[in-house]
Amino acid sequence: MAKETATYIHGHHESVLRSHAWRTAENSAAYLLAELRPDSTILDIGCGPGTISADFAALVPDGHVTAVDYAPAIVDQAAKEAESRRLANMTFGVADVHELQYGDGTFDVVHAHQMLQHVGDPVQALREMRRVTKPGGVVAVRDSDYRAFTWFPASQGLANWLDLYEEVARAGGGEPDAGRHLKAWALRAGFKETSVKATSTTWTFSNEQERDWWGGLWADRALHSDFAKQAVAGGYAAQADLEAISEAWKAWARNPESWLMIPHGEILARV
Repeated sequence: MAKETATYIHGHHESVLRSHAWRTAENSAAYLLAELRPDSTILDIGCGPGTISADFAALVPDGHVTAVDYAPAIVDQAAKEAESRRLANMTFGVADVHELQYGDGTFDVVHAHQMLQHVGDPVQALREMRRVTKPGGVVAVRDSDYRAFTWFPASQGLANWLDLYEEVARAGGGEPDAGRHLKAWALRAGFKETSVKATSTTWTFSNEQERDWWGGLWADRALHSDFAKQAVAGGYAAQADLEAISEAWKAWARNPESWLMIPHGEILARV
């Protein structure tokens, strides 16, 4: 059985979790919500700090959410999120999506958000997600597509950031443009084309508050996250390059004309 071989290049620096904790079922999993029933059983893989998982739990009061991640420390944070919301229908665990510890046909819904871009074998991951889903249930996956990020105005600093990010991500064994691959990966994992609904949605950051938040967190991530450490350690960038990228994000955030669109591929794959 395959095991995780990719490196999670972001790590869990505060600037990373600042982004992850912003995510909700509404802004990150709207394509899935119509599938949920009050008694649905859900496996949320790569749950991070648990904000989406907790939203799911609130939406399935007679059901149950199992939230898992590869990093034990982040699972602890997800559990604290559930505790703060007084959600009793959640359990937590550490898991490798390539070899899930659950039996065949255990869950109504198996969900992953921004996860397949970071794993060593996304097709095997989808096979495992399919295996633990009940007949008639769905596998739901959403991933961004970095090369399709679009911003205004043009910025050589942000162009350098994107090139560097993709280089570091692929060196770590991931696929930063995962969004465009999701349907193909699902078919290779054994889903029939007629059972896979492929869609796309975006995040857009434009007003002053949005620019300050997104530009600020990437200005910090460019210097302090695991991505920054791996870029330097792997010889892909010097510290001066990272500082220039950080300044480029700050400059983008200050400009009232600035706009950023982040596209995501999505699939609902029926078992």
